[in-house]
Parts: sequence; structure tokens; C-alpha cells
Amino acid sequence: LHKWIALVIAVQAVFWTVGGLYMSAVHIDIIHGDRLVRAPSTAPIALTGLVEPGHLAHLAPGLKSARLETQLGRPVYVVEAEGGKSLFDAKTGARLSPLDEAGARARAQALFAETGKVIRSELITRTPPIELQSRPLPLWRGEFEGAWRPTFYISPFTGELVARRHDLWRAYDFVWMFHIMDYESRSDVNNVLIRAATWMAFAGSLTGAWLLLYSFRRRRRPRKAA
Repeated sequence: LHKWIALVIAVQAVFWTVGGLYMSAVHIDIIHGDRLVRAPSTAPIALTGLVEPGHLAHLAPGLKSARLETQLGRPVYVVEAEGGKSLFDAKTGARLSPLDEAGARARAQALFAETGKVIRSELITRTPPIELQSRPLPLWRGEFEGAWRPTFYISPFTGELVARRHDLWRAYDFVWMFHIMDYESRSDVNNVLIRAATWMAFAGSLTGAWLLLYSFRRRRRPRKAA
């Protein structure tokens, strides 16, 4: 029983060890991809000539909140209303959302901190890739040239960067799946499999401890005369 338990746990222990080595070797800041994103502009926004915030209630019925920021060199309002989120030009009041492909590519390129260009883009409306996890759709996906395939996911409604991914992150997510033994969502750290492995490891420890004590207490057989 001890040997069979140890064999099963040893296979998973290899995944735990290899995954742990990778997650320890690659710094978490690299995995997060912070270096891929350009720092937001801190320049003040001139309020002269902008649409009054109160007028946004007419543009977006059921207005809940509005945030003034700069996107692609122009001031915009990111608005949340009863109908969802949307984007407005702060000078003209024109609705800018949903972004088309050209607008999404330009927004992704403006947020990218490195020199690569967007080489592929697509609007994801159904069946999201596993790397998006539970992010709501639709989202624009923009993949850049360069090492590790940097990828930005842009909201078509607000122009916000929802997620950033690259191959090092994807490798991390893959070994994380084996590490927590969640092969579906890769997020449940208290699933049935990990609990079963924990109790099997505990049972293996108990049987191993009993065998250790037994090996000391068992009687030695007398040696036969030569």
C-alpha cells in the first residue's frame, strides 16, 4: 500500500517540483508583463472646451459614473451607465465606442511600451481562449511582433487594457494548472484532486512511519551455522 501510494504521489510531486522551479526562476513581475505597458501620461488635461459632465446624462441615460482621461492624444470620457460602459469624445460629445479594428489596433499600439508592431488582431465574441479566464466578452485581441508573442486585450467599449499576455505567462499558467491540479479553470486551489492528493500524501506518510517503526521492532532471524 505504501509503495503504490508513493508511486502515485511521486508522479504529481514531479509536476509540483518542475512547476515550482519555473515559478521561482521567472520573476513574477515578468510574468505579469508590467514592462510591456507604457506608463500612463501624467500631463494635466485642459478643461477648456470640454463637454460638461452634467451633459453626459443626456448622452448615456442612467449615468452611474464618468472618468476623464486621455486616449490617443485626446481627452475622453469613460462612462458607465445602465446600458453598460461606453466611450465619448470629451470635446465633441461624440460616441467613440464600440471601437473598430483600426481604433483597437491604434489603442493597443499606444499602450505598448516596446518597439514591436501589431501583426494580428481579431474581435473575440465567443469561446474565449483559456488565457482570458473569466473576462467578459467581447474583447479585441492584438498580438505584437517580438519575443514571447506579447498580446493585449482591449475593451471595445472603453478602450481599456483588460489583460496582457505573453508566452512566459502562458508557460506559467500551464505549470500552475499542474501545480494546483485544476485542469479546467486553472483557478480553484481547493478542488477535489488537490484534496485527494493531500490525503494520499498524508496516508503515505503514515504508512511510511509505521514501516519505519516496524523495521526497528521486528525480530532478526537467527543465522544458520556455517
